[in-house]
Amino acid sequence: MKLSHRLSHIVKMIPPQYEHIWDCCCDHGLLGAQILDQKLSTTTHFVDIVPELMQQVEHKLQLFYPLNTDTPPHWQVHCIDVAQLPLHQYQGRQLVIIAGVGGDLMLQMVQQLMNAHPSLSLDFLLCPVHHVAKLRAMLNASYCQLLDEQLICDNMRYYELLYISRPAADQINLTTDPLISLFGNKIWQTDCAEQSLIIKGYLNKLLTHYKKAAKSISAVDISVIEGYQHIADSLA
Repeated sequence: MKLSHRLSHIVKMIPPQYEHIWDCCCDHGLLGAQILDQKLSTTTHFVDIVPELMQQVEHKLQLFYPLNTDTPPHWQVHCIDVAQLPLHQYQGRQLVIIAGVGGDLMLQMVQQLMNAHPSLSLDFLLCPVHHVAKLRAMLNASYCQLLDEQLICDNMRYYELLYISRPAADQINLTTDPLISLFGNKIWQTDCAEQSLIIKGYLNKLLTHYKKAAKSISAVDISVIEGYQHIADSLA
């Protein structure tokens, strides 16, 4: 099955240096299967909390990506909550991919994982649906460093792709890498007319959404409006 524009961009952002890649909320295994097709020297972990879904995924994996008993497994299936990923059981660099869930739920998932594994350096590739500002604020407060970010439009919906790294607790004060910004940096930069239209459309959508909620808005939300308005003014 052909990947969506969104999932294709996520795959393209994955560098080859990971020993373990966790495909969380795995969307019928499409993203993880594409990672397997890249033939990276990594183990791809398929994760979802729905047993029936994971049984279907495992059946397809056994059919199309059979395991060789003479070599280490190149995929594993886990029917667990994302917050319970057994990251401490695996050696080497790990990437956790979470896509297709709202920013509020994603914030909880990422925060629980970081709290559960303070001694591990963790990399995340995140693609939230809505409420990205809240997620960015938490990542910034948790000393997460920006590795890359992209803004895409898929099926008339906008998505921010955030590739970030959270250092181990004893390394946080030693790093000089920039933290992820509250409102984005690279996603607003382009020399392409098509991407400029995507940026303009996304900013307009964000500002319209927050301004419509102005009557019940909190001080935090007001600062979000001001942040996005500042970006819009600077691009005008």
